[in-house]
Amino acid sequence: MNTASPPSRLAQLIVDAQRERSPLGELDADLYPADFASAYLTQQEILRLRGVEAGGWKIGSKSTTGPIQGSPLPRDCLFASASQFDRGAYAPVGLELEIAFRFNRAFSPRDHDYSDEEVMAGVGEMAATIEIVASRFAAWPKIEPLTQLADLLNHGALVVGEFVPYEEHFPFAHPALELTLNGDSIVPAAVANPAGDPRRLLPWLVNHHTRQGLTLPQGLVITTGSFTGMFLAEGPGELSGQIRGLPPVSLSLI
Repeated sequence: MNTASPPSRLAQLIVDAQRERSPLGELDADLYPADFASAYLTQQEILRLRGVEAGGWKIGSKSTTGPIQGSPLPRDCLFASASQFDRGAYAPVGLELEIAFRFNRAFSPRDHDYSDEEVMAGVGEMAATIEIVASRFAAWPKIEPLTQLADLLNHGALVVGEFVPYEEHFPFAHPALELTLNGDSIVPAAVANPAGDPRRLLPWLVNHHTRQGLTLPQGLVITTGSFTGMFLAEGPGELSGQIRGLPPVSLSLI
């Protein structure tokens, strides 16, 4: 008899599916997360089972005023620009151009939330990133949102460009950008982060940690959602991204 909790059992299935490159089919009903707490616990169990700590977070929202959610990013899923990836390990190989931040301080638990002003005062650096979206479920994208959240919010890998000092007056809501695959633009007609100015997401991440009695450490790579939607790569190629004012970022798909 398996006495492990449903989040632990689901986490083990997700870890095995990733290692074996064998997407999960339909699961027993009790394994699917019933609430946000179960989904976030599954995320932590995935990192524990893999024996890796978080090197960053991905956070996002579907609208400028909507709820925010996120996932830790395993440290071994963060890569430098110009890295090479085997497409077979990252199905369905969704590609997104984003902006990431790093704090220059840690945020420790306390008896009240950190204000937006306190959080923004701690932002030290920013960079362009490319996220490779991947799922451990065969039926993706027809997966319940809480299950996608448990599956590290469909995270595959994050390619991180060079960080530069944070600039408060950077046009975060409407940056000029380019994203090409094999030299052809894959930028959609409308360029926007659904969250609006992605900086609004940062206080949520800080307080998500501190309300649980956890410290958000200095230096995590915090990527904040796509400006280019998600492009599904159907073959190999060279991907290059440029957000004006930030160093470029690139990767190779084989």
